[in-house]
Amino acid sequence: MPTRTSLSLPEDVKERLQVLETGGESLSEEECVKEKLRLLQDFLQADTQDQLRSLEAKLKNSELSSEVYTSEVKAMLKKALGLGKDGQSDSAEQNGHSNGISENGSHEGNGEKEGAMETQEEGDTIKSPSATKGRSGRRSKADSEPKKSPASSRVTRNSGKQPTILSMFSRVPKRKSDEVNGETTNGGAENKTEEADVEEIREEKRLKTESDEKLDTESTNTDKTKPVSTAKTPPPKCPDCRQYLDDSDLKFFQGDPDDALDEPEMLTDERLSLFDSNEDGFESYEDLPQHKITNFSVYDKRGHLCPFDSGLIEKNVELYFSCAVKPIYDDNPCMDGGVPAKKLGPINAWWITGFDGGEKALIGFTTAFADYILMEPSEEYSPIFALMQEKIYMSKIVVEFLQKNPDVTYEDLLNKIETTVPPAGLNFNRFTEDTLLRHAQFVVEQVESYDEAGDSDEQPIIVTPCMRDLIKLAGVTLGKRRAARRQAIRHPTKIEKDLKGPTKATTTKLVYQIFDTFFSDQIDQNNKEGGGVKRQRCGVCEVCQAPDCGKCSACKDMIKFGGSGRSKQACQKRRCPNMAVKEAEDDENMDEEDVLPLLKDTKKVSQAKKKQTKNKITWVGEPIKTEGRRDYYMKVRVENEVLEVGDFVSVSPDDPSHPLYLARITALWEEDEKMFHAHWFWRGTDTVLGESSDPLELFLVDECEDMQLSFVHGKVNVLYKAPSENWFMEGGMDDDIKVIEDDGKSFFYQLWYDGEFARFETPPKVMPDEDCKYKFCASCTRNKEKQEQETPCVFDPLEDEESDSKVFYSLACLKGEQYRVGSSVYLLPEAFSFGVKAASPVKRPHRKEDVDEDLYPEYYRKSSDYIKGSNLDAPEPFRVGRIKEIFCNKRSNGKPDTSEIKLRIYKFYRPENTHKGPKAGYHTDINRLYWSDEEVTVSMADVLGRCRVEYGEDLVESVQEYSSGGPDRFYFLEAYNAKSKSFEDPPNHARSVVNKGKGKGKGKGKGKGKASSQDTQEQEAQELKVPKLHTLDVFSGCGGLSEGFHQAGISETNWAIEMWDPAAQAFRLNNPGTTVFTEDCNVLLKLVMSGEKTNSLGQKLPQKGDVEMLCGGPPCQGFSGMNRFNSRTYSKFKNSLVVSYLSYCDYYRPKFFLLENVRNFVSFKRSMVLKLTLRCLVRMGYQCTFGVLQAGQYGVAQTRRRAIILAAAPGEKLPRYPEPLHVFAPRACSLNVVVDDKKYVTNVTRGNGGIYRTITVRDTMSDLPEIRNGASALEISYNGEPQSWFQRHIRGAQYQPILRDHICKDMSALVAARMRHIPLAPGSDWRDLPNIEVRLPDGINTKKLRYTHSDKKNGRSGTGALRGVCACAGGKPCDPADRQFNTLIPWCLPHTGNRHNHWAGLYGRLEWDGFFSTTVTNPEPMGKQGRVLHPEQHRVVSVRECARSQGFPDTYRFFGNILDKHRQVGNAVPPPLAKAIGLEIKKCVHEKMRDNSTEPVKQEKMDVCD
Repeated sequence: MPTRTSLSLPEDVKERLQVLETGGESLSEEECVKEKLRLLQDFLQADTQDQLRSLEAKLKNSELSSEVYTSEVKAMLKKALGLGKDGQSDSAEQNGHSNGISENGSHEGNGEKEGAMETQEEGDTIKSPSATKGRSGRRSKADSEPKKSPASSRVTRNSGKQPTILSMFSRVPKRKSDEVNGETTNGGAENKTEEADVEEIREEKRLKTESDEKLDTESTNTDKTKPVSTAKTPPPKCPDCRQYLDDSDLKFFQGDPDDALDEPEMLTDERLSLFDSNEDGFESYEDLPQHKITNFSVYDKRGHLCPFDSGLIEKNVELYFSCAVKPIYDDNPCMDGGVPAKKLGPINAWWITGFDGGEKALIGFTTAFADYILMEPSEEYSPIFALMQEKIYMSKIVVEFLQKNPDVTYEDLLNKIETTVPPAGLNFNRFTEDTLLRHAQFVVEQVESYDEAGDSDEQPIIVTPCMRDLIKLAGVTLGKRRAARRQAIRHPTKIEKDLKGPTKATTTKLVYQIFDTFFSDQIDQNNKEGGGVKRQRCGVCEVCQAPDCGKCSACKDMIKFGGSGRSKQACQKRRCPNMAVKEAEDDENMDEEDVLPLLKDTKKVSQAKKKQTKNKITWVGEPIKTEGRRDYYMKVRVENEVLEVGDFVSVSPDDPSHPLYLARITALWEEDEKMFHAHWFWRGTDTVLGESSDPLELFLVDECEDMQLSFVHGKVNVLYKAPSENWFMEGGMDDDIKVIEDDGKSFFYQLWYDGEFARFETPPKVMPDEDCKYKFCASCTRNKEKQEQETPCVFDPLEDEESDSKVFYSLACLKGEQYRVGSSVYLLPEAFSFGVKAASPVKRPHRKEDVDEDLYPEYYRKSSDYIKGSNLDAPEPFRVGRIKEIFCNKRSNGKPDTSEIKLRIYKFYRPENTHKGPKAGYHTDINRLYWSDEEVTVSMADVLGRCRVEYGEDLVESVQEYSSGGPDRFYFLEAYNAKSKSFEDPPNHARSVVNKGKGKGKGKGKGKGKASSQDTQEQEAQELKVPKLHTLDVFSGCGGLSEGFHQAGISETNWAIEMWDPAAQAFRLNNPGTTVFTEDCNVLLKLVMSGEKTNSLGQKLPQKGDVEMLCGGPPCQGFSGMNRFNSRTYSKFKNSLVVSYLSYCDYYRPKFFLLENVRNFVSFKRSMVLKLTLRCLVRMGYQCTFGVLQAGQYGVAQTRRRAIILAAAPGEKLPRYPEPLHVFAPRACSLNVVVDDKKYVTNVTRGNGGIYRTITVRDTMSDLPEIRNGASALEISYNGEPQSWFQRHIRGAQYQPILRDHICKDMSALVAARMRHIPLAPGSDWRDLPNIEVRLPDGINTKKLRYTHSDKKNGRSGTGALRGVCACAGGKPCDPADRQFNTLIPWCLPHTGNRHNHWAGLYGRLEWDGFFSTTVTNPEPMGKQGRVLHPEQHRVVSVRECARSQGFPDTYRFFGNILDKHRQVGNAVPPPLAKAIGLEIKKCVHEKMRDNSTEPVKQEKMDVCD
C-alpha cells in the first residue's frame, strides 16, 4: 500500500494487499477477507489477535453468522491497517458534507444552513402526511436535472452507462446514486461499484494520512517522555454515520432476504396494487405514492445501522432502508402480505405528523419515489428506533406540561417525566433525566415550533424558568429549528390548549382601584416617553438572519408590506429565541450574594437647597416669651397671609423641577433675622412608595431645621386623617381611592415614616407642656431622646468602693436597658479572647495536585476553594460576660469622666472555646456556658445587649423549662480552668452573685428615659397572659408558618386555605382543630363578600371581625422578573394571588398581617410589586414595613432568604424584625434591599452576629439511621439516641420511638452509579467522577466519556489529552453527532460547563459541617440546588432530612407520595423563622396590654385636624 499504515509490513505483503484491495482477483468478499487475514496474521497486535480469536470462537458456536463474522473481521483489519476515519479531522467530511450543500449558493436561501430542510407551507397540516412535503428539501437528490444544481457536491455516478429502469419513468427524478445493494438490475454495474470502492478507499487513506501526521506533530510537541496513550487521539469514526468504529453498540445490517426487490420493482408489485406497471398510470399520479413499511432497518452505505434523526439526512449523508412494504390501508404491522424490499432510498426527508390517537407519533420517510409511513422496526433496529419514539413522546409530555403549568421548575419537569408511564408499545420502561437531556435539543425545537404557532401576545413557553434551565444544562442551540423545518411536529393537531388559567382575582373596591388607576397612569406615562424598548436581536442565530416573511400579521402591518407601521412588532418567524431567553434570564438574575452598587443616602429635606421668595414680613402682636436674644412670637404676616405656630407652609426648592417642600411651623422668633422652625413632611415620592404613592399624602418624619421666614412660599392645609372609630368593620367598604379633593393647596397625612428602615407607623403621641407650646417640636424631642438612648450613662455611685483613680457605680443604662453589677452582657467576639488557643477550623487542603487526569478528566475544573454551603467563614457568636464592676476613671480635677464608662467583667467560655474545641459544642446545649475567673475590662459602648446566665443548680425549674422560656437565657454547671485545661465546680462568688440585686425596680428615677429591664418584662409576662390571635392562614401549604406561630404561642390557626390537596391534607393531620378549605381563595372571598356563611361543603366561613391575624405567602407567578411591567405582565399581576391576598386584608382588617415571599419579591418589576403592596396597606390605614430575613440565622442548617412584609392595624404596635439568634455564613446574609437606588435595612441592630453558634448538617441529621437509594419504609425506628442539642429539640419532648418519612427518591441506575462514585470529601461533586465503565444493576454497561475536540478555553490536560466533548469547545457550532449518552460523567456538564461556572455543586454532597442550599421541592442531583447527596451515603437526602433542614419537628406529618412530601417541605416557611417573627408580634401585643393597664388617661393626639 502506498500509504503509511500503522503496521510495519514487508513490501511483498503490501503489494499483495494492494491487489486484493483493488479487487484484482475475482474473489468473493469472504475469500478476500480470509486471504487478507492470512497475510496479516503475524503482524497484528496482540489485542487485535485476541479479538479475532473470540470472533472465531463465536463463529464456531454459531453465535455469529458468517456474513457478520466476515464484516467484523473486515472492519478490524481495516482498523489495524489504519484506515479508520479520525474523528478529529475537519477535512472533507465535516466541511464537505455540511457546507457543500448549503453555502455554495444553495437554493435553500434564507440562510437555512442545514441545507436539508423542508419548508412546510403553514396552513396545510395533515391532508396527507406527504401532501405538503414539497420537494424543496433536498433538491440535489430530487431535481430532475441534478447536474445543474450548483448546490450538489455529488454527481450521480451512472451518467453515460446503460439505461436503468429509472429512465423509463420520465417524470421521476434521477437518483444520486444508483447502486442498490451493490448491483443494479442491469448487468453493467460491477465496475461501477468497484470504482466506488476504490474512491472510498482513497478517501479513507487521505483522511488517515492527515490524522497520522497530526498525531506525529502532537507527539513531538509534548515534551513528556510518556508515550502518548491512545486516549489522546479520538478513535476513528465512520465518515458517513459518524459512529465510532470501535463502539460495541455499532451494529451492521444483517442483509436482505433473497426475494427482496429494489425500489422501482417493488413499487410496481401488484401486491401494493396502487397502479399497474403501465407508464400512464404512474405518470398521472400527482403526488408520490404512500405505503406503510414494517420490519425496517435504516443503515448507511457501509451497512452500519444508524439513527435517521441525528442530522445525517440534513447533512446529505445517504441513508437506505430495507423492510417489508405494505399498502397504505393495511394497519397490521406483521410481515404477512408485505413486499420485501431492499436498499430503498436514499432518504430525502423524514417527518412526523402528530400523534394518532394521542400516544404514538406517525413517522415517515420520503425517497425520490414514494412516501413511507413507519410501522414496526426490525428486531435489530428496534433499540435505535425506540430512542426516536422516546424523544417524540418526550417532547409531547414537555410541551403539554409547560403549556398548562408555565411556572414550574426544572425539578418539577423531571418529576413529571419520571412519573409518566411510557405508552405501551414503546420498548422502554421509564423516562429518566438522562432521557430528557439526551433529547433536549429536539424537545426545545418542538417547544419553539409550538411557540411559533401560538398567539403573539402569549408568553412563549421557551422563556419559562424550566426551559431556560434545560437550555443551559443541556447546551441547546436555539433558532436551529427554523432551518430544520422538515421535522416539525404539526402540533396543533393533538396538543389541547389549556384555556382555564387562574380565576380572576376577587378584589375589594379599594384594592382594585389602586391597581387599576395606578397602572393606566403609568402606561400612559411610558407611552409618552417613547413606548416600549425595542426588542433586541442576537444577530447570529438562523432566525435573526432570515428575512421578514411578509405573511404574518406583524409583517402585514409593516410599511414595506403596505401596512400602517403602527404595531412595530417583529416578524413572527423572526422572534429571536436567544434574546427571549436572555431577556427572561436577565429579568431574574439576582443572586444570593449580590454585590450592591454604591447608593445615594436618604436625601434629607433639611439638607436640600431652598430659595428665598418673600420679602414683606411683619410680626403680629407682641413677643410672648424672650429667651436670651430670641423673642418668640405666635403669629407673623408674610406678604398678605397671616401664619401662626402650628400652621403648615410650603417652601420653594432651589431646583424648580422639584415639588415644593412642606413643613409645619413649630416656632417663630426674631434673632437678627425673622426665623421659624420647620418640622418637615415627606411626600410619598420621597418614601419607598415612590411613584406609586398618593400625590396628596404626606408623611411625618423626624427631621426639622431653623429657617428664615423669607423662604416661605405660602400657606397650605394639611389634614391629619385619623382612623375612624369603626375602622375594623369598614373593610371592603371604601370605594373611593381619593382621600381628599385636590385643590392644589390641600394635603393629608396619617402616618409617621422612618426613612432608614422604611417603617410606616402611627404618629407617636407627644404632649407639649403648657409653658413651651410656642416652641415645642416633636421631631427635636424624639431625636434628642434617641440620642440620649444611644449614649451610655451611669447612676448610683457606690460610696464605699472609692479608689484613687476610679468611681464605681451600681447601675448603667444604654439603649433603654439597665445593667447592674451581676448582670450578664453580650459583647462582640473581638471584645476579648480566651486563654485556650481555639483549635482552628480544619482548613481543608487546597486542591489535590497529583490527580490522575486520565481517570479524573474533569477535576481540573475545581480551581476555586470556595464551597457553597460551607461554614468556614461563619463568624463566632457573641461573647458572654458577667459584670463585676461598673466604673469611670477620675479626671485630674477628681470628677468622674462619665463620657467613658467601663465594665470589668468575668468571661464565660462556650464549650467550643475550651480545649475540646468544636466537637464539644456539637454534643452540648447551645445555651450552656462555663464560668471562668478570667477578667477583662471593656467599654460600656461595646455592649450589645443583656442576657440571663444562671447556675443550673440554683434554678427552681428544670434547665429545659428555663431554657424554653425565651432566647437570651444561658446556664452553667461547671467552671473551666484554662491553665489546667480542667472543669471544676464553680466558685461561690459565681453562684451567689446571681441573686444579688437582680434589677428589681428601676433605678432611682433619674430620668433614664424608657429604661425597660428584661427581668421586669419577664415578671410582667407572667402576670399578663397574651391571648392567642384568631388566625387565617392563606396559601398555608402543609403549615410551616402556622407551626412557628403556634410554637411562639401567639396564634391559633382557626382557618387555613390551601388549594393543593396533599398539602391541605398534611395541614389537617397536624392541626385537627383547624377548618381547612381546599379551594381557590378567590372563590371563598367572593362567597364571604356576598354574605355567605358556609361554602359548598358546609364548612363555616370566617366573617368580618373574626380574623385577628392574617398570614400567608401568595405565589408570584407570571410577574416575577426584574424588568418593568408591560401590559401583559401587569394584567397578570392585577389578577394575581398577591392582589387577592391584599383584598383579604382589606376585607377582614386583621390586627396583624404578614406576607411571606421569596427574597426577590422586594425587587420584582423594579420593586413595583413591593411598592404597590405597601401602597395598598397604607391606603387601608395599616402601619407597615418590609424586610428580608435569612432563615439560617434563626436555627436551621439552611440558607433561605425570605421577604417578609409586616403590617399592624391602627392602635396596635408595628412589630420589629427579630434579631438573629445564630451566626451564619456572611455570604448568605446580605439582607439589605435597594429600591430606586436607595438602600434599606431591617431594624436588626446586631447585624450578622448571633447569640448562638451556627447549626450544621451534622447537628441536623447525624442521628438518623442509614438508608439506601429508594428507601420507602414510611416508619422505622431511630436506632439510637439524639447526638446534638438540635436533635434533642427536634425529636420533641414526648419520647417517640418511631421515625416517620425517612424515605428517599429512587434514582435511576445510572444516577445511582454516579452517586456511588462521588467521593465523601467535603465539596465533592460531578467533577470528581472517574471516567470509567461501570456495570449497572440492570446489566447495561456505561461507556467512557470520549474527549474528541480541542477546547479553546481550557487547553489540554497535563497528559496532552483533549478536553472538549463537542465541536463548540473549539468555537464551531454544536454538532448533534457529538452527543454521548450513558456515561458516568454526564456529557452535558463538560459541554456547557465553561459558561456556567463549571456547574459547581451538581451531584454535590452536603458537608457535615456546612448547611443545606435552599431546601428544594424535589432533590435532583442536576437541579438548581445540585448539592442534595447525603454526606456519606450514596443517595439523595430523605424527606425527613429535608424537613429537619427546615426545622420541622420529627412529630410533624406530611401527606401523599414521596414527591408530594418533598414539595410540601420545600415550599414551607421554616417554623423556627416563623416562631421568631411570632415572638416579635407577641411582644407588641404584650406592650400594648401593658400600656393600656398603666395608662389611665388617653392622651389626645397632638395634631387633630380642625
